[in-house]
Amino acid sequence: MELSELLERVARTFEGLSIPYLVTGSMATITYGEPRFTNDIDVVVRLGHRQVDALCAAFPDDEFYVSRDAAREAVDRNSQFNILYPRTGLKVYVIVAVDSDFNVSRFRRLRRLVTASDVEITFASPEDVILKKLQYYREGGSEKHLRDISGVLRVMGQELDLEYTAKWAGRLGLEEIWVQVRNS
Repeated sequence: MELSELLERVARTFEGLSIPYLVTGSMATITYGEPRFTNDIDVVVRLGHRQVDALCAAFPDDEFYVSRDAAREAVDRNSQFNILYPRTGLKVYVIVAVDSDFNVSRFRRLRRLVTASDVEITFASPEDVILKKLQYYREGGSEKHLRDISGVLRVMGQELDLEYTAKWAGRLGLEEIWVQVRNS
């Protein structure tokens, strides 16, 4: 299974189970920006306890590894769990959304994009992807996040809502990093 096939399967599964989701992280920056290697998918979800068993069952044990206990704990703690495809080492980080103003905004600004094989997938907006990458950079200092942001800025250009991005950068305490990125 290729990464794009796994992404489509994940999207179809969440949609089939009526679980709100958005793809973010490197898959989103690749979609909006410039290509780079990744073997994981970051998906933010609004997942409840009642949906955990059905979600885990959608990724059968003979193909995938998903811990029901980890999924339940992630719902309890608004944290994350993984869906692993051991044959190729591909990984899906399933991040349970925290109830916050920023997440409410992200879920309102979703983008539905169609893959080459006609599968609709819900992505975070490019502005929200930039904001999360700014947060990841602040937390870990990895330059890859800044490169991802630069790629999105170059490719999306005038299509970006920089006013929205600046507003949320300020609200999230990311304004200084955002100004540095914009001036570089």
